[in-house]
Amino acid sequence: MAIDTWLIEQHRLNSHPSTLRFYTWSPVAISLGYHQRQYPEAWKSLTWNGEANAKRGASIDLVRRPSGGRAVLHQGDLTYAVITSGLGHNRMQAYRSICEFLIQGWKQLGIALHYGEAGRGYIHNPNCFGTATGADLVTSEGVKLIGSAQLRRGDAILQHGSMQIQSDAPLFEQVFGQKMTFLNVELSIDEITDTLIEAAKECFKIDFHIEPLTESEWEAINQLVLDQSEYCS
Repeated sequence: MAIDTWLIEQHRLNSHPSTLRFYTWSPVAISLGYHQRQYPEAWKSLTWNGEANAKRGASIDLVRRPSGGRAVLHQGDLTYAVITSGLGHNRMQAYRSICEFLIQGWKQLGIALHYGEAGRGYIHNPNCFGTATGADLVTSEGVKLIGSAQLRRGDAILQHGSMQIQSDAPLFEQVFGQKMTFLNVELSIDEITDTLIEAAKECFKIDFHIEPLTESEWEAINQLVLDQSEYCS
């Protein structure tokens, strides 16, 4: 989360180009929306005992996202992040401009997606994957595959989202008290990311260059990490 926060600020200052990132989470974590101040006290001491977990009873981290929205349980998912600008002031139009590469990429992977249609009552559900808004992508059967959220700073936009790839439905029920239905995506993370990168190239009419963060950039990001406990207070 600190990397995404740093990237959008650098992009806002014209010090960093538009960026596409993909990442997974270790250990398992719950990310809270930036304005999500109320959440169960039990979330501060959760553990995961799933069969796929090499370390039984491992704690589940709690972190605050720089973007809005509701809580996301990051287990078995793949996160994408797009940092860019120049998409105008209409938030929903910007969502759809960015999500086009996700729709096209997953179509190539054999999964057709369309936008959700949740009403205003969705905000009362603390579970991001408990409902699907017009900014989320669901299958033809109504199963939510991708939940997205945004942060805007001036003309700069950070949009990131969770793609549920190999999710542990009992763990979601343990955390949110809701029975969940997920796809069981039989694709590797590499295959998914490679396909989505190619789709982004086509949709955005651009090419990408892989550039690791420099030592000085990591120092600036690590300074933000020191403030993470404040985000979750």
